[in-house]
Amino acid sequence: MNKNAVEPPAGVLCIDKPAGMTSHDVVAIVRRIIGHKKVGHAGTLDPLATGVLLVCVGKATRISDYLQAGVKVYRTRMRLGTATTTYDAEGEITYTAAVPDLDAGTVQATLQAFVGDIEQVPPMYSAIKQGGVPLHRLARQGIEVERRARRVHISELVLESWQPPEATLRVQCSPGTYVRSLVHDIGRRLGTYAHVQALRRLSSGDWHVDKAVPLATLQAEPEQWQRYLVELPHISLGLSRLNLEASQSRAFCFGQSLSLLEALPAGEYQIMAPDGRCLGIGRFDPEQALLQPAKVFVDPNTLPVT
Repeated sequence: MNKNAVEPPAGVLCIDKPAGMTSHDVVAIVRRIIGHKKVGHAGTLDPLATGVLLVCVGKATRISDYLQAGVKVYRTRMRLGTATTTYDAEGEITYTAAVPDLDAGTVQATLQAFVGDIEQVPPMYSAIKQGGVPLHRLARQGIEVERRARRVHISELVLESWQPPEATLRVQCSPGTYVRSLVHDIGRRLGTYAHVQALRRLSSGDWHVDKAVPLATLQAEPEQWQRYLVELPHISLGLSRLNLEASQSRAFCFGQSLSLLEALPAGEYQIMAPDGRCLGIGRFDPEQALLQPAKVFVDPNTLPVT
């Protein structure tokens, strides 16, 4: 790779990740395709998982935290009767138990106990760090440590099909939720064990799998990668929007703080130009009535002079 390569256009590739590779593997492939190192992903998917993986290119790597903050929707196939080291089909079986005689109504009623705010213990095979070391690295050394439960929110948990000993579930949840842990806990609540047999991320925030480009398509047509790129000024960040006039837009992009007459709550805003482009992220201080640029995405010289 040419270290002196021109920085690529800033934007996001919504990729339909195939099973059998890590999110980092996908990033490495995209780096080779575009010929530049400045690539990262927003929200890890397990090797077993498929579906929406957001890959940030160029300066869009600066917004990965905002992209990860969106609500996630998954479809998972849960297999009852066995637990594994990883809580999914890639792990070694650790426990087995008979599957009770359950009907679909009983399973759905049990799922409702997990809707809302719940405390969830992350699996050992996860990227969460303890003492600066990822848990999955400890797990591969045969070390298991106590993990602190974290609060997550399950806004929807629906039984889509029930063919014992397997159930297909649709999960809508907050970022940071481990579907593998959720399935493990559901199995225990049903009086047996369970693990994830298959997992697909259907959406992440405003990004949906039906609009995602298969990774194989990018690999087959590497010279066409930019046609699938959503450029940075056109990306929704999940923040309240603040529209600026033309003169304010140029000042913001030059890094200048702006005095605003309107009263706004303190916090971050997605700053919009009159032409609909996202200029960046600004922080508003109500005490001083000042909007301060936090991240600028647009070259001020591309904006009209007023």
